[in-house]
Amino acid sequence: MPGSGIVLKAMDMPQKSNVPKEQFDAQFSRFRSLSDPETLARIAQNLEEGIYITTETGEILDANPAFLRIFGITALRELKNYRVNDFVDAEVRSREVALIEREGSLRNHELQITRLDGELRTVLDSCYMIEDAASGERVFHGILVDITGRKNLETQLVEQSIRDPLTGCYNRRHLANIYAKEYDQDDTWGCIYVDIDHFKHYNDVHGHAAGDTVLMKMSRFLMRHVRAEEAVVRMGGDEFLVLLADTTVEEARTISRRIETVGLKDAPVSFSLGWAARENNETFEETVNRADRELIAVRVISRPGRYTRRTPPEANKNSA
Repeated sequence: MPGSGIVLKAMDMPQKSNVPKEQFDAQFSRFRSLSDPETLARIAQNLEEGIYITTETGEILDANPAFLRIFGITALRELKNYRVNDFVDAEVRSREVALIEREGSLRNHELQITRLDGELRTVLDSCYMIEDAASGERVFHGILVDITGRKNLETQLVEQSIRDPLTGCYNRRHLANIYAKEYDQDDTWGCIYVDIDHFKHYNDVHGHAAGDTVLMKMSRFLMRHVRAEEAVVRMGGDEFLVLLADTTVEEARTISRRIETVGLKDAPVSFSLGWAARENNETFEETVNRADRELIAVRVISRPGRYTRRTPPEANKNSA
């Protein structure tokens, strides 16, 4: 019998056709019924899904080997030293218990657990509550399906969909997600619109491969000079947008001036920028549009000559 660990020789088994069905089932019913305790025990031991029994307070009473592997534990006795809250955020656990007590069960509830070694795992939790009529104790019987691999793949695919493949910056799809979020009236933000000076001319003279190199270097320059949580978006062509979270008007002005000053020395090419910060409860998109209009004004009024900083200084001076 595949997977049972037991092999019955053909000579030991009567031909079913020669034995009444009731007599055959009664004599050879082992592992054929979920009512058989040993069958249930073998299922629990051999499944790759984690099976568990816990109390309302989070005490882990019993679990199968797959559960131990998910949590990075080698022996069941080690679980006696821990409770569910040692692996799952306490607030998340509290909400889950409240849901089970209200509904009696839950199905495919996504949880993030933190193993003892610090590794994060994502699981789907399905369980039900049962109460002992004699003692009044309520326990949870459940099963965990480890979907960490799938979630990591989903994260990679999402990340790829919102990233510019050339520069590694975010793209307009990510910006659309920012626009779609709900914000409070008190939320503040700013943005800086950056445009490489005369990039088309540079491409025409030096070729698109050299232009791509400039774009990659420019993106690294911008990411290096803003905080990690501040996204740099490639808007298309030679335009970039820096998103400034929790930023006032004065802070946005300071950051833009700092980038301009540092850019004179460290940027791979000359660039122009326009900035804006939220005013009058405007939307994120409205703030971005104001920064874009500011950039347009800078292009018209104070843009340098038609060559980038990669051009020899004397050529740039002669072209101004």
